[in-house]
Amino acid sequence: MNYEYFMRKALNLAEKALSKGEFPVGCVMVYQNKVLVSGSRTHSKGTIINETDHAEIIALQQLAYKKDIEKGKVSVFCNLEPCLMCYGALILSGIGEIVYAYEDVMGGGTSCDLSILTPLYKNTRISIVPNILRSESLRLFKTYFLNPEINYLQDSLLETFTLSQ
Repeated sequence: MNYEYFMRKALNLAEKALSKGEFPVGCVMVYQNKVLVSGSRTHSKGTIINETDHAEIIALQQLAYKKDIEKGKVSVFCNLEPCLMCYGALILSGIGEIVYAYEDVMGGGTSCDLSILTPLYKNTRISIVPNILRSESLRLFKTYFLNPEINYLQDSLLETFTLSQ
């Protein structure tokens, strides 16, 4: 599988989210070398912030309607490491692989030690592939955090880490 090709598709979705003033995260779910579903972050701006409208959750909602696929053979491409909520949802959905571009030092969930959790999680076999097109994703987050009109995650560890690079 061409990781860079599919990560570019996730990055394109992140760029579109950024152009709307949203937190720049995009996600594509790939099965048999084809994009099945996709999502991008919504509701990270405005008067009502919704912390469940993450790119991965939006894509998973669409994936639920896809029939005749082996979810263990689905690869998820995200330009930002999935948070703990999204990581848990991907595990519960039976996804086989997560590929991400940029590590989320503040909220990333993929380094969670599943072996110390209950059997539902402990018995999970999921492959994690980090740092695919990391610099391209970093550029998007720098652009986002340097925008003076943005206040979502302002003064956060993620912002500080991102702007220090």
